[in-house]
Parts: sequence; C-alpha cells; structure tokens
Amino acid sequence: MTVTARPPHADRHWVTQPAAAALVRQALAGRLARVPACAALAGRLLEDIGVRLVDLLDFLAVADNQEADAFRAAGWTPDPAQPGVLRNATGMFPAVLVDAPRPGLGFRVEYLHEFVAAQGLEVPLEGTLHAPFRRALAYTAGGVDCWAIERRGASGFAPVSIAPAQLRDAQLVLQAFRARRRVFDSIGPAYDHTEALVRAAVGTLGADWACWLWLRAEREYWESRTRAGRVQKARQDRHGIGWANQDHHTYDSSREWFHRCVGVLEILGFECRELFYAGHAAGWGSQILEQPALGSVIFADIDLAPEELDIDFAHLHLQPLPFLRRAGLWCALHGESMLDAGINHLECMYDHVRMQAGLEAAGVAFMEPFSDFPHLYQALTAGEWWPVDPARVDALEAAGLVDAAQAENFRLHGAIGSHLENLERNDGFKGFNQPGIDGVLRIIDPRRNMVRE
Repeated sequence: MTVTARPPHADRHWVTQPAAAALVRQALAGRLARVPACAALAGRLLEDIGVRLVDLLDFLAVADNQEADAFRAAGWTPDPAQPGVLRNATGMFPAVLVDAPRPGLGFRVEYLHEFVAAQGLEVPLEGTLHAPFRRALAYTAGGVDCWAIERRGASGFAPVSIAPAQLRDAQLVLQAFRARRRVFDSIGPAYDHTEALVRAAVGTLGADWACWLWLRAEREYWESRTRAGRVQKARQDRHGIGWANQDHHTYDSSREWFHRCVGVLEILGFECRELFYAGHAAGWGSQILEQPALGSVIFADIDLAPEELDIDFAHLHLQPLPFLRRAGLWCALHGESMLDAGINHLECMYDHVRMQAGLEAAGVAFMEPFSDFPHLYQALTAGEWWPVDPARVDALEAAGLVDAAQAENFRLHGAIGSHLENLERNDGFKGFNQPGIDGVLRIIDPRRNMVRE
C-alpha cells in the first residue's frame, strides 16, 4: 500500500454559532407571529412527530435593510453565484434572500403535492411535477409569505422550465436506481455496474439532480429493511414532509472497496469534507462527504489499522487486515452498504425528546444516547436484526475471523443490521462527536450483539 500524506480536508473543526442561531430563531418567531396558520403547522409538527420548523428552513426572505445588515454582521455573506442571496457556511443555517418584496420564509418538504394534500391546502403548485424545484405559497398573512419548497438538487429559489423529455429521463433514472442490481458473484463487477449506472445518470441529468434521485432510492431500500424507518416515515408522511429533515446517510464499507464507494459518491457530486480518526485503539475511521448543492452529508465508515491514521484512506486501495472491526464484520455478514446491504442508518433532525417519546409509543426502542450536549444529541434506535447467509458465516469462520460460537450464533439468529438515528442540533453546530461515535460503534459491533440462550 502506498501511504499518502494527511489530506488538507482532514482536520475541519466546527464550532457552535449561538449569535447566528439566535438571529434565525428571532426572525422565524417574528414571521410566525404574523402568520398564525404557519405557526399552527409548526406546533403540529413539533408535538406530533418532534420535527422543529427551524430544522426545515430553506430560506428567510428579508425586506428590511436593518434586518439584512444584522444577518451580514452575524456571518452571512453574498453568494457569488446568486445575486441577492446571503449564505452562512459556518454552520447549519438557512439562506437569506435580501431585498425581497415581502418578508417571509421557505421550509423544505420532500414532495410538495403530498404536503399540500396532507395539510388540506388549496393553493397552486409552481413548477412541474418531478422537476428540480417546486414551491407553493402555503400560508400568507400580515404581509408575510410562507412557502413550502421541494428541491431535487436545484440551488435557485424559483421554478425554471424543464423540457418534458428531461422530466421523463429523470423518472427513468429514478427507476434505474430503484431497480438496480445489487447482488453479484463478486464485488468488483458490482461496483463496475453501479459506477456505470451513476455515470450515465449524471451525464443525463447532472450530478445534483442525479444525486437527489440516488439518495431517494437508497432511503427506500433502507426503509424496506428497517422497521423504525418505516414507522417514522409514516408518521412524517401524515404531515406531508417526508424525509425533509434528513441530516446524513451512513455507509459501511470493507477496506478493499472503500475507494470505489467514495468514488461513486464523488461522481454524484459529493466532496470530502473532513476525516474522523478514532485513535490507535478504536480501529476505525470515517470519511465525511458533503454534496454542496443538496447539503446532504455522507458518513462513510471503514476499519483502520493504527498506522493508517494519518493517510488519505478514502482514495487508497487498502488491503485487508488480519482482523475485522465493526464495519468490516458488518460488511462481511451483510454485504457492502453501497451494494446488497444498503445504508447502515439514516439520521434526521428532531426535538429529540418528543421524537423518542413518539416512536417508543409506537413500539420502537432506543439505545442510550452517544452524544448528549446542549448543541448536539444523538441516539440510535435499537438495531434491526437481519438474517445472514450461512455461506458468509462459513467463510468468516474458515478464515479465523469469528470463533465457532460466534459463527453458530450468526447462522441461527442473524446479526444486527440497521438503525434510525435521532439527532438534535442547536446553535448551528454542523459537526459530530467523535468520542461518542467511537463508543456507540463498539456497542453495535455484531459480536457484542448476540442472542443469549
């Protein structure tokens, strides 16, 4: 293996932004005070499913120069590609549209027509079905406009004309992603097939639109294997927001195929944002990637050896280790996340207390939180158990990577598979809690989760 230098993106450090977050909350509260119907929506989302409207904010429209100056002073700067748009890249914050004709806000929903139907609204939908951007003026009162926004990789704030043939292409790409072959006799051809499929989609639609469709198909596959995800999705669908509150998707990969996993994500427009190194004892590392147009984040986990903590492991063809840590064993039991196993978990933003209470009432249990700070809370649902192909277990036992008792347990009972993650972010914090992640990854190692008879 060729060792490369520690990459420049390795050590990004995120901090809380309390002043900027307070300004957003103040602006949101002022607008909701003038639009009772939107305030009522915010109350329903919070009380019923634990979703905070602030976590769905797409933009704040500002018609007052003094308010615009306050956002500039708090860290919002002009977007060079979009005149009249301010953005704050220091944390999790909405865009600010300055010089707007009226003050207002835009909140994200996954599918606009489902939101309008769920809320019983009779308002026109602007933009074509399946297009990259649609919106509806959901509520307006007191000189304030509240827009429901559907984005599929678009970065603008108004619908654009899309040819019918391209809309059809988008539907074909989605169907191709949904129906893609995930199981092959060997992993190399599986990645060749997946990469070719993704390249074709990006060539047809561009990376941003194709990436949105890819993640939608990935979530659907994960839901099919994860009861907690299906239960919470149904609860959120009752309000018509879908997974609009998503924070990140987590992929597990074996070492020798990690560079191919990252390569596919980079074709879809993801950029390496920061690396997590858990230290010499933990035996794992994560490449965190972000898709700039979508704001979507990927947490990609692999096993690491102690001497590999200072390399660009996302772009190297790593060789197998003589032992397996959590990610390597999970993939050996279930398959690669990008292929037959699917994502390990989806993490969405909530008021964590209300979300957990609602899911527990529906029969979904939670593990102890692995982050519990004023600015960041994270807790996984109890792992879903998946059956394991006995042939996979036989190969692991023959290689000496699991002992006889562990192998028999996996054959008879399966192994821990997937989760939904309950996350609460405050003060604009965009990072993660590395020590907490290290602890929970140790806990969810399949060898630590055996059926005890």
